[in-house]
Amino acid sequence: SWEKTMDCHSPGQGLMPASFKVRTVPLDGDDFATEEVLDPDFGEAAIGRVAPVDSGLWWIILLRAYGKCSGDLTVQERIDVQTGIKMILKLCLADGFDMFPTLLVADGPCMIDRRMGLHGHPLEIQALFYSALLCSREMLTPEDGSADIIRALNNRLVALSFHSREYYWIDMKKLNEIYRYKTEEYSYDAVNKFNIYPDQIPPWLVEWMPNKGGYLIGNLQPAHMDFRFFSLGNLWSVVSSLVTVDQSHAILDLIEAKWADLVADMPFKICYPALEGQEWQIITGSDPKNTYYIIFVDDLKILSPFLLSVSPISPILVVLSNAGLGPIIMELTIACIKMNRPEIATRAVEIAEKRISQDKWPEYYDTKRGRFIGKQSRLYQTWSIAGYLVAKLLLADPTAARMLITEEDSELVNAFSCMISANPRRKRGPKSSQQTYI
Repeated sequence: SWEKTMDCHSPGQGLMPASFKVRTVPLDGDDFATEEVLDPDFGEAAIGRVAPVDSGLWWIILLRAYGKCSGDLTVQERIDVQTGIKMILKLCLADGFDMFPTLLVADGPCMIDRRMGLHGHPLEIQALFYSALLCSREMLTPEDGSADIIRALNNRLVALSFHSREYYWIDMKKLNEIYRYKTEEYSYDAVNKFNIYPDQIPPWLVEWMPNKGGYLIGNLQPAHMDFRFFSLGNLWSVVSSLVTVDQSHAILDLIEAKWADLVADMPFKICYPALEGQEWQIITGSDPKNTYYIIFVDDLKILSPFLLSVSPISPILVVLSNAGLGPIIMELTIACIKMNRPEIATRAVEIAEKRISQDKWPEYYDTKRGRFIGKQSRLYQTWSIAGYLVAKLLLADPTAARMLITEEDSELVNAFSCMISANPRRKRGPKSSQQTYI
């Protein structure tokens, strides 16, 4: 935990800074000697002063990727690094006044440090959380202090995978089920556990949902479902095995079926559909940089492409994105490689490279099809170039994607199957004719 950062507040132990700035300070007792120190940004330098929840999760994922790529495990075995992993886990696994296994976060801790109506349990954070838990379990050294954390970690992994696959998933079959939901159901065997009202199904979704394919919704809270398609959350769920193999293919099937909406002339939209009109004004606070269909390129505000020449296979292998503000070509490429469908990513990369270099590597694009360079878009962005380079290199050498992919754990599969069979919703059938009275 660092010293005071913003006003009279200080960050909780385990919170990872969103970024660092290098500051040169004079040495005491010498007017000419200086040293460089790091100033961490815990959100006090962000738009809206929001603390980053995803920074620590990305850091754990990158730490594992570095070990996989270089073969050097001494970094992750260092005492200070192990302490850092445990502090992040303790912060995320702490018991709160919340009954769900998902990570409860305030609006703005991810994405673009701006309000997007993601308060509660946004999918993107859950996918990163699940991935970070798997990576942490792999890297934590066995010792007395780790036993309790690993036990809590394993319990959360099972609950989180079950919760996400069961309640966040939506396809044509599930949409029909929600359409016929009964509400105000009490007791343990309620089918509509979150009291979702069928009237919440937006008209656009009824026409948009293909017969083949599905996805994880953007957010799930009691009496509220955010049906928007969020790219990073869905793609990282494939990469981290948060979803099943069938669900992973269904997500890619949906991307192919809705290519014109999600990819268009400049892939890949971070969110579909965009908020418009009064809804946009209320949720985003009329934020001009959050207008309709701003299409961002890979945003590397946390992790820059610093892993150069780590492996003889490729000069740049690991570049991650802080809530990648589409077109998230890198994440799409990794997901497609994992599911042995690289042709989808190849097609997206071919679309991007027709314009992105001629447009001087802008930060983001505007309009529904991404035909205009963004009004406030900075040019020659490192993360724009890096996302494209990594996608190209991974397509040239698909084996390199293994450092970021986590395969499904057989123990988790068995535990998940047991939870499915014990789920009252699966058992519910015709009511018994025999009545009992208390």
